[in-house]
Amino acid sequence: MIRQLILILLCLPLFSFAQLDLKKTFKFSTFYGAINGGTSISDVDIYSVTNGLETQTVKTPNDYSITFGVRKIARFGYENKANTFYDGTESNYSDAATVGKIRGLEYKFQFDIKRQEGDKYLDQHHFIRYAAHDNCGKIFCMKHFSFKGEYLEDGFADIKYFELSQRYRHEITRKLSVNIGAVQRIAEPYGYDPLDEWKLSNGNLHYTYLAIQEGYNVDVYEGEYYDPSGAVVATSTEVWEAVVIPGVLANYVEEKRDELPAQWNHSLVLGYDYYHYTKNFWVHSWGNVMPYHYNDGGEYSYFNFNEGEQWMDYSAGLIFGTKISKNLGMFVEGTYNKYWNRTWYDFKLGINYIIF
Repeated sequence: MIRQLILILLCLPLFSFAQLDLKKTFKFSTFYGAINGGTSISDVDIYSVTNGLETQTVKTPNDYSITFGVRKIARFGYENKANTFYDGTESNYSDAATVGKIRGLEYKFQFDIKRQEGDKYLDQHHFIRYAAHDNCGKIFCMKHFSFKGEYLEDGFADIKYFELSQRYRHEITRKLSVNIGAVQRIAEPYGYDPLDEWKLSNGNLHYTYLAIQEGYNVDVYEGEYYDPSGAVVATSTEVWEAVVIPGVLANYVEEKRDELPAQWNHSLVLGYDYYHYTKNFWVHSWGNVMPYHYNDGGEYSYFNFNEGEQWMDYSAGLIFGTKISKNLGMFVEGTYNKYWNRTWYDFKLGINYIIF
């Protein structure tokens, strides 16, 4: 139900613009699909001498990604010209910016089905952003208005949320703009720890009782431990605690979190966008700060896990490059995000030296 709601909210602005001018809405957009793959980490040999020398080889299946999507995003001056074909591996930090290169509508919808180092993920990144032209005189064009709807699911970073923002945007100069507005986010109840109810006053955990509740059994006389299907999974306390219990706890936490409803977060947002470009020097920077959040009194609101206090969420991005001489150039690019008790970031920096 939540995913259906997210897709509807994301697509409504697109459908509205499409009804006004279908050809213009999809002009220059690209539909793409691709399959990428390669060798994963090397096989690992595990040796055992319990019943004589035994060798077991742990093999990791190959990595792959299946990508498909549609995009309409204008390139900034510093971005390299697009490849002949989009293959889904393109990563542009500028996608995270509040405002794009052009005024008007831009969008991207991308799905990635991945297997990385033996683990499978479903990654998704969808967004629609719109910034009005000042005094453009057209319907759906409000002076100083910007809008962005985004859904991000990153399985490797363990982050998933939907964000919708409406902002009043003021251009101080042609390069710099500031904005203020409201943000609505839908996400799992970050901060909630299902293991809290199993913790003792000294901070330790009733892990064996928890495992028994989950269907495991313990034969204290024989020193054997059984999983819910009746199979022996450990014959010593050391193996039980070091091997079995970590998996039991991880599965329990995941199941409990999946049972809870997604949480709405309503926040005040302040932000800026700065873009300057010449052939030899460019800076593109943006930032967003959410200093105030509405407390709806929900049982699993993040306020309950933050001792009832306000907190600061923020995101920022920087793309910087300069050609120091005909031979030498350098660049720094990256994004940083801190939402609730989650942080994730990407960056790259380097130099180029051309020998003529």
